[in-house]
Amino acid sequence: MNAVRMYTTQVCPYCVRAKALLKQRGVAQIEEIRIDLDPAQRDHMMETTGRRTVPQIFIGTTHVGGCDDLIALDQRGGLLPLLQAA
Repeated sequence: MNAVRMYTTQVCPYCVRAKALLKQRGVAQIEEIRIDLDPAQRDHMMETTGRRTVPQIFIGTTHVGGCDDLIALDQRGGLLPLLQAA
C-alpha cells in the first residue's frame, strides 16, 4: 500500500474526516505533519502544493489535495487503486 502523508493542524474537522475515510479504506498509518507546531512545514506545504489550507494529502508521490478532493476521488472510484499502487 502506498504511504500516506497529510499536512494537518490540531483542531481541523476536515483533517479528522479525511483520516476517517482513509482508515475506512484500509490505511493503517498516516504520516501527519503538524503545521501548527512547525511554521517551516507550513511554508514547505504552501510551496509544494500552492495551497494554504489543511489537510493537504499525499498518497505516494501524488498530491490528492484536501478533504473534498479526497472524497471526490473516492466517489469516482480512484482512491483504492491509488492506495494499492506500489
